Amino acid sequence: VSSTETAEMVKLLENTFRAINIGLANEVAIMCEKLGVNAWEVIDAAATKPFGFMKFTPGPGLGGHCIPIDPYYLSWKLKTLDYDARFIKLAGEINTSMPKHIVELIISFLNEHSKPIKKSKILIIGVAYKKNINDCRESPALDIIQLLKDLGSEICYYDPYVPSINFGEFNYESLKSLDENILSGFDAAVIITDHSAVDYEQIASNSNLVIDTRNALKNHNGKNILRLGEG
Repeated sequence: VSSTETAEMVKLLENTFRAINIGLANEVAIMCEKLGVNAWEVIDAAATKPFGFMKFTPGPGLGGHCIPIDPYYLSWKLKTLDYDARFIKLAGEINTSMPKHIVELIISFLNEHSKPIKKSKILIIGVAYKKNINDCRESPALDIIQLLKDLGSEICYYDPYVPSINFGEFNYESLKSLDENILSGFDAAVIITDHSAVDYEQIASNSNLVIDTRNALKNHNGKNILRLGEG
């Protein structure tokens, strides 16, 4: 490109493009929950169009250093030039609200099964900000853990890529493995990061309740499973 300023704007456009489209996918998931429609089926069907549609999927929130942060650099700069970057602001509001929405789903699903959120034992599956890596920067899992702790839940986590996490006043070590006895000992398991190395068949079969934020259990149905984006 013609200048370093242009090159930097290229990066910001790419990051902002993803942030906005993920925000749209997240809002679609929330709308589908209210409409009684499966958002994952809707998105997969839309993705069969051979042109004009790029598939983005919903999730528990944004993580990493680029997408959740860099668009705000652009927004801040534009404010100094007396311009409001409205798409960035709106996408940010939706994406940053997702951890709270996931916690609300957990509370609602526990209530349906006569379990209070306070003192419930909850297993977080995956704390990295995306699958098959060990990076927890800005991970929505950390926000979800904090919100659940504030509500009085007892938290453990399992992540084959992240042996321990330290944030705020909390220090956690990952469970070494998952088996039937471990899974059945939790009131609910919450899939935050859909690592490929995790045995989802085992989770679906042996967990009391599962809240799936990534559609990792797309081939499983049961009264013990609640997916983000399903009515």
